[in-house]
Amino acid sequence: MRALPFLALAGLVSTPALADPIALKPIVDVRLRYEHVEQAPLTRDADALTARIRSGFEAKTGDFAFLAESEATLAMSPAYNSGLNGKVDRPLVSDPQNIELNRLQLQYHGPDKTIVTVGRQRINLDDQRFVGAVGWRDNEQTFDAVRFEWSGVRNLKADLTYANNVRTIWGIDGGNSFGAARLSEIGGDNVFANLGFTTRIGTLTGFAYLVDQDQKQVFVNSSQTYGGRFAGAWPLSTLVKLTYAASFASQSNYHRNPNVYHANYYLGEAGVAVKALTLTGGYEVLGADKGVAVTSFQTPLATLHKFNGWADKFLVTPPNGLRDLYGTIGYGWKKKAGLDAIGLTASYHRFDSDRLGLHYGNEIDAQASFKKGKYTALVKYADYDADTFATDTRKFWVSLEWAI
Repeated sequence: MRALPFLALAGLVSTPALADPIALKPIVDVRLRYEHVEQAPLTRDADALTARIRSGFEAKTGDFAFLAESEATLAMSPAYNSGLNGKVDRPLVSDPQNIELNRLQLQYHGPDKTIVTVGRQRINLDDQRFVGAVGWRDNEQTFDAVRFEWSGVRNLKADLTYANNVRTIWGIDGGNSFGAARLSEIGGDNVFANLGFTTRIGTLTGFAYLVDQDQKQVFVNSSQTYGGRFAGAWPLSTLVKLTYAASFASQSNYHRNPNVYHANYYLGEAGVAVKALTLTGGYEVLGADKGVAVTSFQTPLATLHKFNGWADKFLVTPPNGLRDLYGTIGYGWKKKAGLDAIGLTASYHRFDSDRLGLHYGNEIDAQASFKKGKYTALVKYADYDADTFATDTRKFWVSLEWAI
């Protein structure tokens, strides 16, 4: 069953429609990154220097596009716990050495704005809160899937995916290491469904996510989630724009999950942009049930680094749930100091439990990015100050990326 998307892909490749001229486009994405982590009570720090390259091509002919992409990560410095190398005396940096097939897909553009994508593919839905490619990590999360997108009615878009395998960030050497489920792939019958309607003031999306994880180590991640999201922007003047987002979802156990639970999710966010200055504030709640492990609201297939602080202390929602009160300020320049773009961002998070009134801790994040042509440089910092959850953690990154 896991080979189903590739069997469908092979069938599409063999169709006579691929008789038109073929246009080839190369894919190259190279990233060199240094990550330093200090984490109490570990006495040794993590110093991870990694190089990641994605390379491949896309061939287009008529209504079809075929894409193949490899991914390789080289651990140039071994002084960190990759999650698989056994160096548990150092903090975790989830970038193990790896080489694999990242994407292999065939896409068909049909009538009435229909797109069908078959094979191993990258899937980012909405803001990636529930399903994403985890692009921050060196080894991307991809899906062996069949995806159907349709927008044949004005302002309406339907997006339906069946995925029977998830290729995780742990790469080809992933396994059940040191008591943590760090699997290279996870089979199951996953269904992701979105229906979005766009208006003048924003987009209203209804969604259903059925996460089915068949390996016994991760049965507890199987869940069914139903909800909605509204996000948009409204110009107050030629210089000022208001942004806003709201979301609600309800989640319960699904398929082989041994836990019986129910938890809710809430998000409210508002911001204002004045020329290049942006101010955003929000409140996100991942609810708890009865305080039992892995019975709070979970999003195991999300791009988790985007949410709840860059120190990554809440990749798994605590048993008592999570409330994240946050604020962000950002400023950007274009065509400044010989660069195409410069961006500065700083955020503050206050983390509390959803039940029992616990204060988990606070976090400060900051980032500076610089773009010139095909190059992007990044300097980034996260400082988590623990109270009743996890431990004090500081992270620092410097990276340089080149992509075509």
